[in-house]
Amino acid sequence: MHRLRTTVVRLRPITAPQTAKSQSQARLAAVGGALRTFQPMRSYTASVSAEPFLNGTSSNYVEEMYYAWLENPRSVHKSWDIFFRNANAGAPPGAAYHSPPLAGAALGLANAQAMVGVQPNVEKLVEDHLAVQSLVRAYQVRGHHIAKLDPLDISVVDFDEAPVMVGLKKVDLSGYKERLYDLTAEEFYGLDESDLDKVFRLPTTTFIGGSESTLPLREIIQRLEMAYCQSIGVEFMFINDLEQCQWIRQKFERPGIMQFTLEEKRTLLARMVRSTRFEEFLQRKWSSEKRFGLEGCESLIPALKTIIDKSSMNGVESIIMGMPHRGRLNVLANVIRKELDQIFCQFDSKLEAADEGSGDVKYHLGMWHRRINRVTDRNITLSLMANPSHLEAVDPVVQGKTKAEQFYCGDTEGNRVMSILLHGDAAFAGQGVVYETFHLSDLPSYTTHGTIHVVVNNQIGFTTDPRVARSSSYPTDVAKVVNAPIFHVNADDPEAVMYVCNVAAEWRATFHKDVVVDLVCYRRNGHNEMDEPMFTQPLMYKQIKKQKGVLQKYAEKLIAEGAVTRQEYEEEIAKYDKICEEAHARSKDEKILHIKHWLDSPWPGFFNMDGQPKSMTSPSTGLTEEELGHIGHIASSVPVEDFTIHGGLSRILKGRAAMVGQRVCDWALGEYMAFGSLLKEGTHIRLSGQDVERGTFSHRHHVLHDQNVDKRICIPMNHIAPNQAPYTVCNSSLSEYGVLGFELGFAMASPNALVLWEAQFGDFHNTAQCIIDQFICPGQAKWVRQNGIVLLLPHGMEGMGPEHSSARPERFLQMCNEDPDAYPVSEFAVRQLYDCNWIIVNCSTPANYFHVLRRQILQPFRKPLIVFTPKSLLRHPDAKSSFDDMLPGTHFQRLIPDSGPVCEKPDGVKRIVFCTGKVYYELTRERKNRGMDNTVAIARIEQLSPFPFDQVKVETDRYRNADLVWCQEEHKNQGYYDYIKPRLRTTVDRTRPVWYAGRGPAAAPATGNKAAHLVELQRFLDTAFNLDAFTGQS
Repeated sequence: MHRLRTTVVRLRPITAPQTAKSQSQARLAAVGGALRTFQPMRSYTASVSAEPFLNGTSSNYVEEMYYAWLENPRSVHKSWDIFFRNANAGAPPGAAYHSPPLAGAALGLANAQAMVGVQPNVEKLVEDHLAVQSLVRAYQVRGHHIAKLDPLDISVVDFDEAPVMVGLKKVDLSGYKERLYDLTAEEFYGLDESDLDKVFRLPTTTFIGGSESTLPLREIIQRLEMAYCQSIGVEFMFINDLEQCQWIRQKFERPGIMQFTLEEKRTLLARMVRSTRFEEFLQRKWSSEKRFGLEGCESLIPALKTIIDKSSMNGVESIIMGMPHRGRLNVLANVIRKELDQIFCQFDSKLEAADEGSGDVKYHLGMWHRRINRVTDRNITLSLMANPSHLEAVDPVVQGKTKAEQFYCGDTEGNRVMSILLHGDAAFAGQGVVYETFHLSDLPSYTTHGTIHVVVNNQIGFTTDPRVARSSSYPTDVAKVVNAPIFHVNADDPEAVMYVCNVAAEWRATFHKDVVVDLVCYRRNGHNEMDEPMFTQPLMYKQIKKQKGVLQKYAEKLIAEGAVTRQEYEEEIAKYDKICEEAHARSKDEKILHIKHWLDSPWPGFFNMDGQPKSMTSPSTGLTEEELGHIGHIASSVPVEDFTIHGGLSRILKGRAAMVGQRVCDWALGEYMAFGSLLKEGTHIRLSGQDVERGTFSHRHHVLHDQNVDKRICIPMNHIAPNQAPYTVCNSSLSEYGVLGFELGFAMASPNALVLWEAQFGDFHNTAQCIIDQFICPGQAKWVRQNGIVLLLPHGMEGMGPEHSSARPERFLQMCNEDPDAYPVSEFAVRQLYDCNWIIVNCSTPANYFHVLRRQILQPFRKPLIVFTPKSLLRHPDAKSSFDDMLPGTHFQRLIPDSGPVCEKPDGVKRIVFCTGKVYYELTRERKNRGMDNTVAIARIEQLSPFPFDQVKVETDRYRNADLVWCQEEHKNQGYYDYIKPRLRTTVDRTRPVWYAGRGPAAAPATGNKAAHLVELQRFLDTAFNLDAFTGQS
């Protein structure tokens, strides 16, 4: 019966008298705000058992009759009983029906034959109603193909291979004939011209009837045209949730939905005036300046304001936005409401920069503003994130900041904080980080409960035609991976734009899922105002030059309707022009550009009023013995009853308990001590990355899994203390670019959280290089925006091959803003940290790792921290620290000097070897094997940047007769050598040479051959301890 249930719909065409009767019957009911496809209620004038086959007074669904028949064959009329029995036996619907025996023998054979003759042609009825249902579905699936989306009417969207190229050859449907060719197959599903005035019962999957349940075919087509083929194209039929599809159908199919009040139209016009005249003002005043104007998509401003208005109405209090450079100044002025004089002064070439950093160009800057929304009369906070020219790089950053704000205000559903992301068409289709960001949208630890994406679809990327810029029909097709509905809209129809944005905001508030608004527009100028687009798009730009501006078109429409007079329209223009002129006059008084006036993420209360740290001292990062013991006990136990852990994990926890008893800790326990103490002190910690819950090397185990109950977990770190801060540890998707950007955004929201991202292996950070290069490294210099994010990058040459060895420390060190040739005169412990752009460490002891993590929060400012973490040291017997190194009064050691026999007779030391990280343990083992403990000193530089000039100088002065050697396990053209050598030379005032012991230059980070690895290791150890190795060299 599956075939019958899925193909047979209401079978009988409705006659005119029945039409009037059926119009009063509601086809679909809303229950609790959710729409149902099928209504279980029935309203019959006759009992079910009295209804003859295909002759019922209410033409009920065959499916409903079938269910009644399944329960009790006698509950339906005998004609239905015969029909279902035959259909079950395999007969087609047209042959399944047989007239039952007549009740009265007196009727006679002639009367019986007459009754059989009036029965409708079942097969034809089934086909016709299926055709109507298929037609409705064709519009819903493919109506956007032929909607009037392109204001230039030169659309390059290519629907090749789509099954839409056959249609009605016999039916005259006036203006709709060609459209039906494009939408339907099999010659309009068998319908012909004679069916146009036939009345059909509408399927439950459409709302075009409004309160009517039946319509003539002609009217059905006209209403579907109005719903799906005007200025709005809706893509949603790929969504696999029936409720969501029904919701969208109702929003776009109901008759009369595109009705706006006079006040709404006047407000829309005023917003269009501001959007358009702002760009025209800039063009008049600074015609030769780059500003990446919005001309051609001026309706973006009312679109954003509509989304904000509707979201504010739904309870949203804070909106974080990210966007590329096109239209940014207009958004800052007319959406965020940045003071116009502050924007205009950016065009003044004589404006001096304040001593706050290097700054950035005006169309990259962000802004934070709290204001009253005039439509809803509610407070709303708007934040537009600063971002680089790297299109779409800001997407995950915005999502991370949004998630953080939701977390801090307890917004678990996304009702109070949301994000809006703006995109260009070429970047949305071309940049992989868009896909990565979409895939975070529904993950528990990353979801922001729905983002509204607005695509400014210029139909061109710089000079590249979409036909060679993407393989998909639309630039928005990537959104389908998360079942996000896509609303394409002609940007030259402001009312359609306004309606679509209202629906998008409602969708987000209702379902808390992503949604895309595709503003199909054009770019009136070139890529920037100085660019000549006619070189590469001559035909497009000939059409653009003829194009009337959207403001002019909309104003003429409203004037023709009588919604506004021409005088009112001109007064609105004059009013805004005056505002711009007055702001321009004020802007001339600005002499200094303060980047801090463009801050997108303020931290109230963390700094002084002038933005400086409240102190320049860093307290001790040590803990009491009692605290260390308590946290150690939590780390080595399961604080939940009846929880079965893996046997191997039981041994690990017993080992931790034994270490706590011996007052020592390994790397994992040292991290536990740092995290646990900060949580107890009220600092939220978020650790994210691939496999971080267990740890890539199975050392962390911060999430315990019950071996007998699926999905039952325990996070002991959340059982440290009753009033502790929450600990979030979450395995991420297999993404670096997107996830690191997300964590950067999360860290941006508050200085009072320790946010860490760990790479699975250190070298995997290179797929997130854009976030590192454009945001983390220069963020404070460009945007006066501090950030305390921590990157944990496993690093070490251990014979694992070129891809799992190097975290590429040379790249991070090269980007440090420190002068290698100048010995600092500032205070080293704190001031040097404050002046640097980021902190880079390679700790060799668990205690130092513990201290640097705690210092990251306890210091009075925030800097990114890059930690090259170990692999083999996680279980190295010598890589353990005593509790004594973690008690009150202890600090992070920027340099760990040699504390062995060399200290007794420093004048007798022949060589001092400086190193960092794991190689220290290989050096000490080799020195011991060679019996050179009295002649070779080994010092560990734990903090590479900022460089500990002062402590290195103490060591070089102590061993005045010693050679200076830098030893590293990395290749000479990689690692630390090029960074360390000039700084060591500066420290000794260039009076002594600095020699190198390590692997030679190479293209790859490491060999893939274990034997070759060991040969290289022994070679540079020989060099490090051969006191004659550098004799005769200069």
